[in-house]
Amino acid sequence: MSVGVKIFSGRASHELAKRIATSYGIELGDVKVQEFSDGEFQPSFEETVRGQDVFIVQSTMPPSDNLFELLLMIDAARRASARKIIAVIPYFGFARQDRKDKPRVAIGAKLVANMLMAAGVDRLITMDLHADQIQGFFEVPVDHLYGSTIFFKEMEALNNGNLILAAPDAGGAKRANSYAKKLDVGLAICHKQRKKANEVAEMTVIGDVEGKDVILVDDMCDTAGTLTKAADLFMEKGALSVRAFCTHAVLSGPAYERIENSKITELIVTDTIPLKRKSDKIRVVPVNDLFSDVIKRLVNNQSISSHFIIS
Repeated sequence: MSVGVKIFSGRASHELAKRIATSYGIELGDVKVQEFSDGEFQPSFEETVRGQDVFIVQSTMPPSDNLFELLLMIDAARRASARKIIAVIPYFGFARQDRKDKPRVAIGAKLVANMLMAAGVDRLITMDLHADQIQGFFEVPVDHLYGSTIFFKEMEALNNGNLILAAPDAGGAKRANSYAKKLDVGLAICHKQRKKANEVAEMTVIGDVEGKDVILVDDMCDTAGTLTKAADLFMEKGALSVRAFCTHAVLSGPAYERIENSKITELIVTDTIPLKRKSDKIRVVPVNDLFSDVIKRLVNNQSISSHFIIS
């Protein structure tokens, strides 16, 4: 155990932060959040952080209170004379807004980066950003971890010689191709067209999945529309089974119903976002050991590149 390290948590990621602290070998720091009747809230550290390396764990999924709570905690740590403030954001929200894809819209990911730096963050640890270039929005170091560190072992166990990797859309082709090369298996891609956000108009399959066990990979599963449509399509094309590996279980709107009613065999996710409810088709793989090991390596100025199996 390193001296001078404290791990705290926002309310959105309390259970994950507790497991990270346990894996690291220390108690989770004490934070209290005072709430006012109008919805305003004020987090406070209930122990000294002066001269300490402070790690604040908080995923920034909706509502935006989760992001603002993290910003307030960073500001509080800075004003309490913490030596370094490291934001541990397992799921980085607003990451889909990484560019102007049409006129008169915000680049939300850049705005979030600016706010985190303005609050006083010295470093960021996150996992499977929706767009890799978001790392460049920061003027402080960003440690971008990958779900592949955990998922690859799971996929190896499933590789019975009949496996094929698949991407649910063209955007995920690079990730799926990296897995396919590492596992030495084939690749299939779904081509989808959207009329509006969260709604797939039509989808076609590029590649032969007949008689294959398909593994779909993606960084997140939101409404599960793309994922379940792809799974059903693969089964129609003669696949034996379809499993999906998605790092972030956003699972909003009708996601749970779609997964349970689809032909998907299993959805494997991490606990960067806590599940809203349980499902027989959803299995959670914990990330606390990965994050605690990265924190140890950073504190001891050691390389973390051994965790980059597939990027």
